[in-house]
Amino acid sequence: TMANVAMVVTNACDPDPRVMQSARWLTEQGHQVTIHAYDRQQKSSPLSIIDDVKITRYHLGKSPYGGLFKTGLGIRKFQKSVYSKLIIESPEVVVCHDADTLVVGCNLKRNLGTKLVFDMHDLQHTWVLMPNPKSFIRKVISKVMQRKLLQRLNHVEQIFTSSGALEGGTYPGFEQWLLKHGHTSIVIENRPETTEQVSIPNGKNWTVSHIGRIRDLSCIKLLLDAVKLIPVSERPNLHIAGDGTEYNRVKHEVEQFSKNFGLEHTFAPSFKKSDLRSLLEQTSVMYAMYNPERGNIADGALSTKMFDAASLGIPSIVNADCLMGEICMVENLGKSVVWGDSEQLKNALLKVKGSRVELEKTVLDFKSEYIKNFENLLNN
Repeated sequence: TMANVAMVVTNACDPDPRVMQSARWLTEQGHQVTIHAYDRQQKSSPLSIIDDVKITRYHLGKSPYGGLFKTGLGIRKFQKSVYSKLIIESPEVVVCHDADTLVVGCNLKRNLGTKLVFDMHDLQHTWVLMPNPKSFIRKVISKVMQRKLLQRLNHVEQIFTSSGALEGGTYPGFEQWLLKHGHTSIVIENRPETTEQVSIPNGKNWTVSHIGRIRDLSCIKLLLDAVKLIPVSERPNLHIAGDGTEYNRVKHEVEQFSKNFGLEHTFAPSFKKSDLRSLLEQTSVMYAMYNPERGNIADGALSTKMFDAASLGIPSIVNADCLMGEICMVENLGKSVVWGDSEQLKNALLKVKGSRVELEKTVLDFKSEYIKNFENLLNN
């Protein structure tokens, strides 16, 4: 049967590959999908139709990313707007992407009996800790967010998430976090659909890229410490692309380093999906390490950077001692390095810089699982 499906996400979905992917899969099955996205920077068009998927973007006044109070108010406003729209449209299924949209789904389910799906891209309550993991107020807020998430999960009929432990593996993924709290889920990893081999950038220099949201200065400091250990004539160029709360501090840090020690570098504050390709074509090594104290790397977050890079043959450097490092080693996608060890990082960079990798498993390996579980939900 054909269903009317509403997806809700608190970013502008421009692009959000994971949201688009699942929406596309459902429209291919004949369902009608509308994505309700919160464009807090008001930079994207209010309505787009991509591959038969309709994206409605809500412009409700500008609101920052990563703040506590203002960001929270903006999200509340968005939740209310979406809810008042969907209570009229009455979709059969609502798919809530990440924890901050679940309140909309729970209310629709309570008042309309809408079927409720939750797609947990990430452990959102850990984000609040990122700017300052030791802050008491942030810890309290994080705990409250986690408690609300766990209460709301009791109303959800189907959970998808983005990582799970390997069979016979050592490290947990989000699937295990959910299980620990009494909920089963289906793992759909954030991998690209297609793979190819892009030729190694020619030229005497090599480039290390760090692409995506820039939320953490300490991972860049670690990279610079490692670069410092490389003889000047062999040092890579550094390419940093993406916006984020720490963009200015990272830029300042790299420029100071360059002034003191010499380092070729380029910055691109934000980029479209179409620019990603050319950024990657110039990349020798993708640097995808994160401070394990600040985020959810230890809980099993997988960086899409690693998969995006590997889909073009580019090796990555990622954290050891977590699921991402384990997948990186098992699938030969690069090297994993212990956090804080600049000597090991230096050696890893030099080791992989002229090499290429092959991504054998793509998101298509997960597609049938997603569709099957979605159809089961509709038929029950």
